[in-house]
Amino acid sequence: MKRFAAAALLAALPMVASAQADWPSKPVRIVVPFAAGGTTDITARIIAEQLTKALGQTFVVENKGGAGGNLGAAEVAKAAPDGYTYLMGTPGTQAINQFLYAKMPYDTQKDFAPVSLVVRVPNVLVVNPGLGVKSVQELIDRAKAKPGSINYGTPGSGTTGHLSTELLKSLTKTDFTHVPYKGSGPMLQDLLGGTVQMAIDNLPSAMPHIKAGKLVALAVTSPEPSPELPGVPALGSVVPGYVAESWFVLMAPAGTPPGIVDRLSGEVDRIVKRPDVVERFKALGATPVGGTPKSLGDFIAQETGKWRDVVKASGARVD
Repeated sequence: MKRFAAAALLAALPMVASAQADWPSKPVRIVVPFAAGGTTDITARIIAEQLTKALGQTFVVENKGGAGGNLGAAEVAKAAPDGYTYLMGTPGTQAINQFLYAKMPYDTQKDFAPVSLVVRVPNVLVVNPGLGVKSVQELIDRAKAKPGSINYGTPGSGTTGHLSTELLKSLTKTDFTHVPYKGSGPMLQDLLGGTVQMAIDNLPSAMPHIKAGKLVALAVTSPEPSPELPGVPALGSVVPGYVAESWFVLMAPAGTPPGIVDRLSGEVDRIVKRPDVVERFKALGATPVGGTPKSLGDFIAQETGKWRDVVKASGARVD
């Protein structure tokens, strides 16, 4: 029996090697675990477009929003590890949600293989012009004068927009009312319409509305001001100790052949270092990164520890 099993394994090896060599031989899916229109979606579509050109097969973006990104992430976690399904992961799906949700539909550590850190993105604190505040201090003063009167929108419970605002509430002893959505796109529509009055959102998705004068940028959440928003301070300069950035990573189902993971990681690394792609992301306020699967794994481990502490300090919980 053992001889038969060994012989079967040896016979299968050439087929496995051939499948990896031929990859990709059909369209590849990149699942975005949020609705269209947000930064996760924008990032995935830029990368999909470039990978389609580089590898000669169509990379298709599919939006599967819900449960703070858990629904889309779970679909990828359970997908066949054949190199044809990937996740555009976020701090929520890869670091935060495991500490926030009472039940998780996937194991964050065991169900994914890291591929590439695509971009890092500062968040931006924005308000609807109708709120009538033009600085962080004015916002804090308004919130303290009328606790709970300001609604803040997020792409979903457990997203960086949610936790970043909870961190702001904790550090400033203020109270805002949380209104979760199924992605940045629908949240921004209600923010523009005045249904919610403020949000901490990724800079790329908020930038067009800031430039159009439809949203007022009060501060960025990165350690330093963003060159894309001259005159807008870092939130930490007003609220000491405040830093909260987003990032977007390409993840594969665990068990995806290492040869395919390494090849895709190498392609992404080359793409995000090309001057035209760098400029495209920088215009959105994002910083391209790239790197190896190992460097991404180390990065996620570091971020997991940070966000675990933020969730604990905020007391946030989703049943």
